[in-house]
Amino acid sequence: MKIALMDSGIGLLPAAAAVRRLRPDADLVLSWDPDGMPWGPRTPEDITERAVAVAGAAAAHEPDVLIVACNTASVHSLPAMRARFEPDLPIIGTVPAIKPAAAGGGPVAIWATPATTGSAYQRGLIERFAQDVAVTEVACPGLADAVHHADEAAIDAAIASAAARTPDDVTTLVLGCTNYELVAERIRAAVQQPGRPPLILHGTAGAVAAQALRRIGAEPAPAAGGGTLTVLLSGREATLPDTALSYAEGRFLQAVSPVR
Repeated sequence: MKIALMDSGIGLLPAAAAVRRLRPDADLVLSWDPDGMPWGPRTPEDITERAVAVAGAAAAHEPDVLIVACNTASVHSLPAMRARFEPDLPIIGTVPAIKPAAAGGGPVAIWATPATTGSAYQRGLIERFAQDVAVTEVACPGLADAVHHADEAAIDAAIASAAARTPDDVTTLVLGCTNYELVAERIRAAVQQPGRPPLILHGTAGAVAAQALRRIGAEPAPAAGGGTLTVLLSGREATLPDTALSYAEGRFLQAVSPVR
């Protein structure tokens, strides 16, 4: 079994770690775009061009399924990627977890990149699943880029800025960018209000990993082992960079997956 994941940057690490825990025997292909990231400030057309190229680099390794572990690419580029690669290569998109977040009541805040915040796609999810819930969309400029580069000061500044624009009464926070899952607990600490119930965070890594297995008719087998890891940086084979290894998910993948 070979499972590929793509993103603009290292936001694919949480989903890759989730896949690895479900199927330690799967060969993983991680494809991201250091030459072109961040994608958030780009036009939808430019995002799609970059996303299709990064997906193509992964597809050349003939995976059984491709996870688009990027909210921005999923919002803007899924139709183009599906037209290009399906049905030969199933494509699993990643969208903000608004439906499960809204099911818990609210109020809800959605942290996302500027490209995702206010997009027709995200607004459609809110209208479809959260009509009866108070929802605040919070754009987080610079946070995804700071996480990608493991820039601690920039991460702290971006989180503080977004937290200051998040209503004090939110009970649930949607992490609408896969990079944010790498600093989820730092986000929780910044948003959690004293005396309030514990903040509920909704990411997507576990859900997309499980959906990828379902799509190819595979069952979880956490006791299996032996899967390898291939890393593609803007199409070039490489090893996990130091920035990836600054996060627990990256260190986990390196520890359990021999690099091919």
